[in-house]
Amino acid sequence: MVEGRIASVHSPCVSPPAAIPADHRSERRREDERFLTGQGRYLDDDPPEGCLFAAVLRSPHGHARILSVDVAAATESPGVRAVLTGEHWAADGLGALPCFMSLGPDAPLVVPPRPPLGYERVRHVGDPVALVVAESRQAAQDALELIVVDYEVEPAVTDMRRAVAEGAPQVWPEAPGNQAFRYRRGDPDSAAAAMAGAAHVVELELVNNRIAAAALEPRGATGSWDASSGRWLLRISGASVHQIRRELAEGVFRVPLAAIDVVCPDVGGGFGMKNVTYPEYALVLWAAKRLGAPVHWTAERIEDFTAGVHARDNLTTARLGLDAEGRFLALQVETLVNLGAYVSSLGPGPATTAATPAMGGLYDIPAVSMDVRGVFTNTAPVDAYRGAGKPEANFLIERLVDLAAARLGLDAVELRRRNLMRSFPHRNAMGAVIDCGAPLANLDRALLAADHAGFPARRSASEAQGRLRGLGVGCFLETSRGQPNEEAWLRVRSDGSMELAIGTQSNGQGHETSFVRLAADRLGVPAETLRLVQGDTRVVPRGGGHGGARSLHMGGGAIVLAVEDLVAKAREHAARLTQAAPADVSFEGGACVIRSHGGPERRMELAEIAAALAPEEALEGHGHHLCDAYTFPNGCHVAEVEVDPETGAVALLSYVAVDDYGRLVNPLLTEGQLHGGVAQGVGQALMEEARYEDETGQMLAATFMDYQAPRAADLPPFAVTFVEIPTNANPIGAKGVGQAGAIAAPHTVINAVLDALRPLGVTHLDMPATPERVWSAIRRAKSHA
Repeated sequence: MVEGRIASVHSPCVSPPAAIPADHRSERRREDERFLTGQGRYLDDDPPEGCLFAAVLRSPHGHARILSVDVAAATESPGVRAVLTGEHWAADGLGALPCFMSLGPDAPLVVPPRPPLGYERVRHVGDPVALVVAESRQAAQDALELIVVDYEVEPAVTDMRRAVAEGAPQVWPEAPGNQAFRYRRGDPDSAAAAMAGAAHVVELELVNNRIAAAALEPRGATGSWDASSGRWLLRISGASVHQIRRELAEGVFRVPLAAIDVVCPDVGGGFGMKNVTYPEYALVLWAAKRLGAPVHWTAERIEDFTAGVHARDNLTTARLGLDAEGRFLALQVETLVNLGAYVSSLGPGPATTAATPAMGGLYDIPAVSMDVRGVFTNTAPVDAYRGAGKPEANFLIERLVDLAAARLGLDAVELRRRNLMRSFPHRNAMGAVIDCGAPLANLDRALLAADHAGFPARRSASEAQGRLRGLGVGCFLETSRGQPNEEAWLRVRSDGSMELAIGTQSNGQGHETSFVRLAADRLGVPAETLRLVQGDTRVVPRGGGHGGARSLHMGGGAIVLAVEDLVAKAREHAARLTQAAPADVSFEGGACVIRSHGGPERRMELAEIAAALAPEEALEGHGHHLCDAYTFPNGCHVAEVEVDPETGAVALLSYVAVDDYGRLVNPLLTEGQLHGGVAQGVGQALMEEARYEDETGQMLAATFMDYQAPRAADLPPFAVTFVEIPTNANPIGAKGVGQAGAIAAPHTVINAVLDALRPLGVTHLDMPATPERVWSAIRRAKSHA
């Protein structure tokens, strides 16, 4: 049962599409039975028979030259089949991991070479140096201890401010000043002119802290080589199999796409960090071909922290201009974004192309400009993570709104009301067209659900117990992307079973339930007759993968088109098989109904049609969802916190969300996605930080002893209300939910913490708001009082 109410609100900007039947809307996940009974099949559950096991030797230094690598003793270690280094890789003439992203002709991107094994230099702690392949995991791990590497340690830099300063250590010679790119969007002249004429200007420097995805299942890969066909098979705990296949084929091995297949079994969490191509993927394929046996690798947790991609890590200076009545006039944003030591698959995207349409959030701001510089540092690469640029864009505007309200002596809720978008479609200053929404109404709904009117009494009660209570409000605008296009395939077998293949992929979102139900209800057949096929390039020829909250927007649209194509073909076949006129054949309740004039009505089930076709024929449908349109999930969240001024500890007491994700296919799964995203956003706001020591590049939070992720006890019950305003951007009317919670929660929680601390004179606090950081801010404020 979904907490709160499920509201259905139709916007005048759309014609509501057909909805999922009410009795199917909050269906429990079909896949949960196998997950909860131990029947899920994850990468480590099924290593191939006769496989070898790999272990990776990693750099202990943030920056160093490799003078020599002595593998003699490791090679002779019991059970070891090979010890491979960067010199072997170079001798085989193989390529580096690519980044195929483009930021446009006006923002050239420096992409230095990234071989899977370093053989001249290492540039971050965890950088791969050697690969051991042995007959067991233990033998491979033991052999790592016998490799002797002679390093010449060099100065490292992990702090972005220092990285762009004169005289800083250079990570790459081809990137002077450690700058990888400069990306500018918006209208800087209009923004500057509006700012110059503003009655009020507020400015804030913000840190969006570096975080790690910390998926329950670490990364892993198994590589196999078939000499008879000349093909590789890569099995990974990952996602975006078609993108990874392309990067490995075209960028690394320089072979046709058909020479590599990529398959994902069940995946224990990804959140974006498993969407990218890792050195280990190339290494297990390479080793499998050299040794003539499958090679299996699973990351230790410390390897995921030091060598898996991180996220966020922005330093932003933002200015907001307002007129005398508090109307927003202009927003100027200057950002340094940490790329880490290498340009990862999608690394430049979050702070640039992903953030652009969301800049300014849900507010009507006439002039906006953004100036982003990508910076190399001696840290693990940074890439996409839940929200990817949208949390950062929304965080900065929502923090500015609260700051402006405090500086101008206005109520923060009233300031939001004056400036939220009011009419739709709305074209924002970055060119994005938000087709529909109800942000003002959702703000009021959220305040009512959070009992905003009763907050003063609750604050007084906390004060009586020596606690500081704060309430934070945060609006958010998500931008669920369209491109790349998406495809789906439906095939009916003669026994009545069906396969639904789709190019997007679940990492726990419940696609086996929601996608199957979407197709089954439109076909009029039981959901049990359909089987979802995903994450396998052998049987799914093309696909855009998941990410950017695109799965239902794009994949769902492709499924609807595939159903329509299947139905049209079924009618054609039924007409031919019964010698009926096509106009006499309709499709009703999962079957073709033939109503010939003067004759009896006949019904042909899909299985009967499939069985009657010639061997070379098949009853199948294909949907290709060609769509450049974005959808715009949005909403308003309210958090209430209590702070202990003696210890700095923050307790999150309540969390309310009123969100518009368009037409809901399964509200139960929607709420689950929201809960997970909010938990991750709360983690970033209050506790998570992937920290480095600057001059050595040592990671200071490489295990769960040092990196704190939220637990159930850290989270209150969530009160959730969904407001359904369908979009016309896809045939379903869905906007997407996958990232929204992680976008909304950080600024909502930090606004609440600062509301609690404001009476003490604390006006700014960088994430995460740990007890030590809060306690120190209180002490500084008291010393300046």
